[in-house]
Amino acid sequence: MSNDAPWLVPQWVAHTQIMLDSFQLFVGRELIPRTGHPDEDARHVFQAPFVVVSHGTEEDPILNYGNQTALTLWEMDIPSFTSTPSRLTAEPIHRDERARLMSRAARDGFVDDYRGVRISSTGRRFLIEQAIIWNLVDKVGTRVGQAATFSDWKTL
Repeated sequence: MSNDAPWLVPQWVAHTQIMLDSFQLFVGRELIPRTGHPDEDARHVFQAPFVVVSHGTEEDPILNYGNQTALTLWEMDIPSFTSTPSRLTAEPIHRDERARLMSRAARDGFVDDYRGVRISSTGRRFLIEQAIIWNLVDKVGTRVGQAATFSDWKTL
């Protein structure tokens, strides 16, 4: 998949709907104003000025979504981003803290008070603050991953 217009890819559109529906379910508000058109919603999330990322439910979860802001921040394209284990977005020293956070989000449905250091593909470190992490569930309530969003970060 290229970075050109991923919101036109049916699986990307479907995944965006899961992220939006799950955010509403767990956080109790909308991530973005919904248009009623899934492909437009997918475009709005991809082009949002804040980060939206997600990973699956594998033993070592792989990133399966990153919007343009996330791709820029982590300095990756979609194929690279979506083949990266999500734990690698944090430096080794910060991975235990990240794992505890993911467990707390899995248990509680979401957390909205996360801050931590992340690292880009080129080694650039940045601090994220006030991140929201939420569980992703499909239409029948099966957990299919976790997502995160934040708009507050600074390069270290």
